[in-house]
Amino acid sequence: MKELQAIVYNLLESASGPSVLATLVAVEGSSYRRPGARLLVLPDGSRIGSISGGCLEEDVLARARRVAGNGIPDTVIYDTTSENDLVWGVGLGCHGVVRVFLERLSPRPAWAQQLADNFAARRPTRLAVTHENSDPAQLGTSIADPATANGAGTFVQTVAPPTMLHIFGAGDDAQPLVRLAKELGWVVTVNDPRPAHGTHERFPTADAVITGPVEELAAAHVFDCDSLAVVMTHHYVHDVPLLRELLPQPLAYLGLLGPRKRAEKILADLTAAGIDITPEQRARLHAPVGLDIGADGPEQVALAIVAEIQASLAGRSSRPLRERLEPIHRSGSDGIA
Repeated sequence: MKELQAIVYNLLESASGPSVLATLVAVEGSSYRRPGARLLVLPDGSRIGSISGGCLEEDVLARARRVAGNGIPDTVIYDTTSENDLVWGVGLGCHGVVRVFLERLSPRPAWAQQLADNFAARRPTRLAVTHENSDPAQLGTSIADPATANGAGTFVQTVAPPTMLHIFGAGDDAQPLVRLAKELGWVVTVNDPRPAHGTHERFPTADAVITGPVEELAAAHVFDCDSLAVVMTHHYVHDVPLLRELLPQPLAYLGLLGPRKRAEKILADLTAAGIDITPEQRARLHAPVGLDIGADGPEQVALAIVAEIQASLAGRSSRPLRERLEPIHRSGSDGIA
């Protein structure tokens, strides 16, 4: 997701000349990246994104230079199913077949502007990449027509808006959590009733820093089923009103920092105050927040929290991959970015 955001915003901000976009449009078998991975080659030769673990990029860059020069789209198939896998001289060992489509882009393509607008409005976007067509004018990336479905020669991807994380608590341990979330391309707001803690100087990468009465902090936001919230104020008197407001919200994830007994006391106090907490709300609350990785210190705690959120969003168990019997990546050509 962060990769596509960076590509879109670069296309809209740069007017230095045509770029070349490489899109991984199909995979058979195993591959490091899945359909929808992208690599943007800029006019100066620099690049954003990737379509493999670094194995195919050099060949893609060479092809991108030709596409930039002649403007003719190119589709290349990399077959790494051979046991020896020496055809590319790198020993990829992925045992898959990947199809990569390269196209020359003019500055500020219409689909990039539409994606940016939908990111800001938190709307999903159907993005189509036509890589096979008898009419060369139809090749390339565009916003998918509502009736478009995946078919031969077209890869259609649902691009979700950036993940929205609301952090309640601006202590020192919130700082690495903000940094890690931004590394994933998430939109992050930091909320705290203490003006001295909730400052842009302390959280320079946060998208927003909000201070105010604790009873009003949660009410300042509109939450949807894709929103995430982590409560980490370290103050019981702050956590109680925050949980009272957040538990009924349609959040994809709600986490509370602190011991299990503390969380149970908060829930008991809310119940005693007449708040009806449903079994679904209790199940949605991750308390204590984070995976059990032996975290000690703010950075490790942040890692445990982000890892649990990612697993929850992906519907995964958080077990080691060596214990997974199914393929790592889901099958299917339609992507969620």
